[in-house]
Amino acid sequence: MLELASLPAPVVPPTRAAIHFVVPGNPVGKGRPRVATRGRFAQLYTPEKTASYESLVKLAGHRAMEGRVLVLDAVHVDLDICVPIPASWSQRKRDQALAGNVRPTTKPDIDNVEKAIFDGLNGITWKDDVQVVSVNKRKRYSATPGVEVCIRSL
Repeated sequence: MLELASLPAPVVPPTRAAIHFVVPGNPVGKGRPRVATRGRFAQLYTPEKTASYESLVKLAGHRAMEGRVLVLDAVHVDLDICVPIPASWSQRKRDQALAGNVRPTTKPDIDNVEKAIFDGLNGITWKDDVQVVSVNKRKRYSATPGVEVCIRSL
């Protein structure tokens, strides 16, 4: 009879804990750069709404890192984009939206929210967003707007 103590311990790869956090508030899509001209010179700048949202993303990402070092591997990201239900909707339509029977087909665009989140996390959770090789994302209505972000190292 074989004793358990004589068996070698199974080799288990070290687990890499996921980085999970929520960016509170209404999701904001990445805005196009704006141009300001001063005489013969033109200067590009990021719209204020985009810059302030990316700052909020940086803050949420920094808190979630809890002193960890930047992820340098390829990563998978899950995004759950929760947009507010319009206040003008009837209770019946609001209930349908919360149940997932009505989907948001209005701004912000899902890919622009992704760009704003990824750019905001550069240098905070990962070195650069080129490390993202896989993404699952969805946009839905919620009573509490925000973006739930989960980052897993591959």
